[in-house]
Amino acid sequence: MGSRYLFLTRHGEALPDESALTGVGSRQAVLLGHRLEQVPFDAIHHGPLARTEQTAKLVAEQLDDVPTHAVDAAGDYLPYFPDRAELPEDSADQWSCFLDQFTILERQRGAKLLREATARFTGPVEGEQDRYELLVTHNYLAGWLVNQAQDAPAWRWLALNHANAALSVIRYSPDRATSLLVFNDMGHLPAELRWTGFPGEFRALA
Repeated sequence: MGSRYLFLTRHGEALPDESALTGVGSRQAVLLGHRLEQVPFDAIHHGPLARTEQTAKLVAEQLDDVPTHAVDAAGDYLPYFPDRAELPEDSADQWSCFLDQFTILERQRGAKLLREATARFTGPVEGEQDRYELLVTHNYLAGWLVNQAQDAPAWRWLALNHANAALSVIRYSPDRATSLLVFNDMGHLPAELRWTGFPGEFRALA
């Protein structure tokens, strides 16, 4: 079997109604594409919503003929709903308030899509050739995949956030533990384009 290198990014900055990228979001996506020019990608996967599709398209335009696929399992959904007992006592009320906004149907849909995402995007690959894939997705799925790569408690995905067009890389190998090689890297973005998608105080870290 070969190793899978999953390059993981959150879509570029979106308009307040999330119907499309902002000008900033488009610039972020183009710069991410330039950052990835030398990676021998086999495929780009993105969610069905406009902000991920537009990000993937702009990235792909900077690369050399990489096939791009819209996949429901790369979309925006709740990947895992923890029981209250799983949550840390000092923040259980806060997290429970956030989680209560999701209906039973949304939780069930999320669990189904997560099974599909896990089967499609994680683990080693058949054959001897390594595989390189870019997944353009949303904050929730990105946080879940990073959390699982670190073998952290399942609820901890809630506390992981990705900046828009930041880059994380996970390696799934047949002969070693899953490795988080890069997390939330914004080195390809100038200071004024970093930390979007986070509260404003994070811009001081740029």
